[in-house]
Amino acid sequence: MIERVPILKIGDVLLVSIQIDLQDQSVLALQEDLAEKISATGAHGVIIDISAVEIVDSFIGRMFATIASISKLFDADTVVVGMRPAVAITLVELGLTLGGVRTALDLERGMKILGVLGRQRRGEL
Repeated sequence: MIERVPILKIGDVLLVSIQIDLQDQSVLALQEDLAEKISATGAHGVIIDISAVEIVDSFIGRMFATIASISKLFDADTVVVGMRPAVAITLVELGLTLGGVRTALDLERGMKILGVLGRQRRGEL
């Protein structure tokens, strides 16, 4: 059985808090679930909290970038929060960039980034 990552809706933002050991199948399920949730809710922002993620491989690293690309197709900005130093180092060593993905140290800063992007989108800035 594939463990599913919960996706919570907070206003027009979806919060994905990864609290399980990511396996290839669970990441693929997350990608599908998130696309469906963005489409169903019309969310304009996605925060992926990876503070509990200790290890990433090249597949999982690429999938974060893919998830951000899918979100962008649905007009939603993505922010990855809570990246551990070891995860950042691994991504760099693997030569992976999270193109189009903004990062923030924690959830609060990620919400601020999405708030600013939302105001820009509405022409308030």
